[in-house]
Amino acid sequence: MLFQDTFQYFGFWDALELGLYFIIVGYFFLLFFYFLFIRFRTTKKIYWLFFSLFFLCFGIARVFFIIYYFFGPELFDVGNGAEVVEFLMINYRLATFFTWVGTACAVGVLGILLFPPDTQIEKNKDKSKSVEDWFRNKNNIKLLVRLALVIVPVVIGILSLSLSELLFMDPDFPSQYGISPNIITVKIGSWEYPLGRLLFNFIFMPLFLALIPFIFVYLAWKTFGVLRKSYALNAIGFLLYFIGGRILQGALDVADLPHVKAILPTLLILLALLILVMANNYEQLK
Repeated sequence: MLFQDTFQYFGFWDALELGLYFIIVGYFFLLFFYFLFIRFRTTKKIYWLFFSLFFLCFGIARVFFIIYYFFGPELFDVGNGAEVVEFLMINYRLATFFTWVGTACAVGVLGILLFPPDTQIEKNKDKSKSVEDWFRNKNNIKLLVRLALVIVPVVIGILSLSLSELLFMDPDFPSQYGISPNIITVKIGSWEYPLGRLLFNFIFMPLFLALIPFIFVYLAWKTFGVLRKSYALNAIGFLLYFIGGRILQGALDVADLPHVKAILPTLLILLALLILVMANNYEQLK
């Protein structure tokens, strides 16, 4: 009774889902510290720095999503609708931004694996310093490709902060909070979805959802032994994470299955994190 009196939009399944997400956030930050202070500090490899930042950014993003989905709506009883919507949209945009920065870190890992720099250092210092010679250097081309892979998701994340919130606002907000903004949506029959979320969630994000596991599968196919198993586990881990954290969660938001929505995506994310840890410590666990 006390719980129901305190939280107006917060039921049992919401509480269970929130508890599981708190566990996920805890694992995110634990893995960030592990890969930063255990793997990167001892090896000084940028690969592990990117990997640690991936967990940090996704952990921060999940905190903002928790506020957006669970705690933000409870403020409607203490503030007016416009203030609540503004607070919700700030959290949503920050969550989206850190998700894309985390995606940039994951793509940065792939850039290092696909385009590793040559270990051989050029000793001839008398070579021409022209732009044409610079582009002929294979290491410089690899560097540009790695930078491009990282910059594109970061730019998308910045757009989520700078574009109008009307592109990302939930169509139910006007009736739910008594506001009247001109939300920019796409309508297909009875289905209505914000244009910005459509572009980000169904066009940009699927490209990276397919790219990251696919490249790990490609690397597993091109290598052998411990590396093959490590890359294969990374592919499975990232695929399960994106299915649980993005695709399945979004699909179950539409379906009226609160018990499935509370348990299945979160358990898939936890399983994905376990597999990712195994994949990047495989040489110690085998």
